[in-house]
Amino acid sequence: MCPASESVMVMNDASKLASVLPRVLIVSRRTVRKNKFVDFVGEYHLDLIVNYGAVPVIVPRVPGVELMLESFEPIHGVLLCEGEDVDPSLYDNELWGFSSEELEEIMRLHSSDTTIDRSKDSIEMQLARRCVERNIPYLGICRGSQVLNVACGGTLYQDVETELFKQSGVKVSHLNYDDYDGHRHPIKVVEDTPLQEWFESSLKGNCVDHLLVNSYHHQGVKKLANRFKPMAFSQDGLIEAFYDLDDYNPEEGKFIVGLQFHPERMRRHQDLNQTDENGWLKFSFDYPGCPRVYEEFVKAVVAYQKKLMAPTREGEMEKQRKNILGTHSAAKALYDDQTQMQKRSTETNTNSDQIPGGLLLQLSVEEEKRLKHLGATVRNSMSYLAKLRMDEERRKAARRVMAAMSTQQLSELLDLHGIILEIGYDILKTKLAS
Repeated sequence: MCPASESVMVMNDASKLASVLPRVLIVSRRTVRKNKFVDFVGEYHLDLIVNYGAVPVIVPRVPGVELMLESFEPIHGVLLCEGEDVDPSLYDNELWGFSSEELEEIMRLHSSDTTIDRSKDSIEMQLARRCVERNIPYLGICRGSQVLNVACGGTLYQDVETELFKQSGVKVSHLNYDDYDGHRHPIKVVEDTPLQEWFESSLKGNCVDHLLVNSYHHQGVKKLANRFKPMAFSQDGLIEAFYDLDDYNPEEGKFIVGLQFHPERMRRHQDLNQTDENGWLKFSFDYPGCPRVYEEFVKAVVAYQKKLMAPTREGEMEKQRKNILGTHSAAKALYDDQTQMQKRSTETNTNSDQIPGGLLLQLSVEEEKRLKHLGATVRNSMSYLAKLRMDEERRKAARRVMAAMSTQQLSELLDLHGIILEIGYDILKTKLAS
């Protein structure tokens, strides 16, 4: 086989694989490099997603993308991770309890994070709400957990160390600018939660109920949204992990989880000369549970993809299409005279231009009704064209109205449209199956 043929085969195999693997959306973060904005996502996240068999799809956080989220379908999972502070106006109207001196100090200490990125906020809030509404698997790390909580009605501490120290008198360092990956602080794990299950060998093996975790944040969950259950707390009382109790079963494609800490960063070293049986670079994590978080998430993503694919098998859809539609001539004849249509069945069986042999004898009552409706459309083509012209006028009117709407109003309208499409698809599928 020539090299060119081998190359084509590899490309075809890669194309088939890409169409089979589930897609996980990850929103980028913006930084400045060489005086230009650059979007990026940390490779630790990407490495784990790919390692467990999913395709990371990066969503750029540029203005306008929030209006194009339908173009990223199908969405089999969403992973939201680092970024700037979530806009306080999304969950609170004022910076409660801070003096001007405290605000100035917070801005000085956390200058790289206190900048608000409203484009990222808008994109991620929509994705989080979409996941909750459609039960799409969602993993929120650090900021991603905060976005999930706010999207579901929760609130945040706008500066954890300042606010929680006033309440509890306990001071916990949740970040270390001089040692991002090496910083650790203890958290207490709640029993009978997924977090305890993931880290079970480390907890029970050492007869402890706490983990030492990496974190890098100055905001955090204040009021946890009602639908969520805590999975861990830090010593100052901050919720470090939570999940949706009613929407957690990875084997069935259910996974809505928020972690304030960074399991992906809890690595001791990377040996560039050692790989596992699949060729992936070996990492030594603090705990076996660290990569397990991503393994369970991708397991849910794969299961969710299978659920989406189940009702749309190509062979079944093609068979249903042929049985229902037949041909336009058969539909028109049924509309004109059902009795006459039955008399012509013998002739039609030998006429391949009209309908496949024997199909007319197999039509159910419901199929006949559908063929009649199709025949009506054919006979009333002038009415159909008039309807098309009316639809075009409606589109023009809708464009005028939507042009005057704000970006937020348009985003909410698109969210509603997505919900309507999903419900409509489900109802249509039920009707066709009946």
